[in-house]
Amino acid sequence: MVLAATLLAAVFLWVLPRKYKAVPILLITFLTPFEQQVLIGGVHMYVGRIIAMVGICRLLVTKRSSKEPLFVGGLSGIDIGFGLCAFATSAAVILRERAGGAVVNQVGGLIDAVGLYFVFRCLIRDRNDVYRILKTCAFTTALLGACMSYEYLTHVNSFSYLAGHTIIPWVREGRVRAQGPFGISITAGAFGATLFPTFFVLWSNAKAKLWASIGFVGASAMALTSVSSTPVTGYLAGTLALCLWPIRKKMRWVRWSIVASIVSLAILMKAPVWFLLARVNISGGHAYDRAILVDETVRHLSDWWLLGTSNNASWGLYTWDACNQFVYEGLTGGIVTLFFFIIILYQGFSAIGRCRRREKRSQEAWFFWCLGAALFAHVIVFLGVDYFDQIETLWYMFLAMLSSATLYVSLAKVSVADRTDGQSLGVMPASNQPALAMHGSQPFGNPTSISMNVSLRGRS
Repeated sequence: MVLAATLLAAVFLWVLPRKYKAVPILLITFLTPFEQQVLIGGVHMYVGRIIAMVGICRLLVTKRSSKEPLFVGGLSGIDIGFGLCAFATSAAVILRERAGGAVVNQVGGLIDAVGLYFVFRCLIRDRNDVYRILKTCAFTTALLGACMSYEYLTHVNSFSYLAGHTIIPWVREGRVRAQGPFGISITAGAFGATLFPTFFVLWSNAKAKLWASIGFVGASAMALTSVSSTPVTGYLAGTLALCLWPIRKKMRWVRWSIVASIVSLAILMKAPVWFLLARVNISGGHAYDRAILVDETVRHLSDWWLLGTSNNASWGLYTWDACNQFVYEGLTGGIVTLFFFIIILYQGFSAIGRCRRREKRSQEAWFFWCLGAALFAHVIVFLGVDYFDQIETLWYMFLAMLSSATLYVSLAKVSVADRTDGQSLGVMPASNQPALAMHGSQPFGNPTSISMNVSLRGRS
């Protein structure tokens, strides 16, 4: 059944119009049980990997048959940072392990990450594409939320019928930690928690309030039925970020207040400041292992800074599981990979901030504020889990959406000198100009204000 659904999704990806191609990708990857695969000559062909390979082939065919650029606006800072992070990780693992199996493994990882990311980057070109993808995510979270609620109440995972074996849910203090098709309950809950702020984008659109409501219910059900502190913390963090909208013009003070608080705690606390993670206990259990993991990673910097390490299990009792995305990046690819990963986050927040400040209309600014709240929710979730199952696809999709949605800022740069002869040359190549309004779609932002406001300042 899974193989048939995967092949059907691959056919749809090939034949559907561009604006609908992302729908089968999201449905087949999000609703397929984790680790479903076909083993061919020792190579693991996961569902997401098969779809990524089909998408890459389709992009190559499209590039040869069309003169339009693959990516609207060219490459952004997020695109470059993501590519460098992925290739740095693969290079570090191959150099560290020095085995043929590592090469095969990392080539597959590059297909999964870089392939899916740039497929989404090509498919998301305008705001209508964002709405369409978020509606698909709302439908998916509603279905997953219903299945996880059923699992929470009955101890039966509905996706066991597709997995080919019984998926036995974890139980904490008598409560089932629902996981649905995901690898663990934490990533299942984080999936809904990080999507929750994005559905406010749909709510601001009068024609999509029903989809937004469906998404709110599904995302909330996923976060709560996972019975995990990390998703609930991410859910609350995204909600808090949305509530800061009235003081959006004073966020500099908020950020510096957070920095000052962390520095003060580092001075006053007897233990290192990252032991605050051990205090997080919302759904039962404890987060002491997260604090120990970060502490041992800092202590063993010399073991992993160059090419990462695979010996972290020998550091201590709780260090075998790199359940922190920042720690995982460092242990996998060294300090260079961790640096590029932080650059991705920096580029994302920076681009969102520029777009939000540019927009004079509150609805346009709110669009980017919701994306910023979702990115902040991801960062908080990163402190408690490393992404490894279907939530990776969500992360790639979200970054691609973020890149396309914010890239118009750099496209809008027009210098005053170039306008003296009555022409607006700017920095956007002529080949990229039609991409902003291709297929009659609405580009991001307010294009009428771009040439007026930015040309007068000479900067974005």
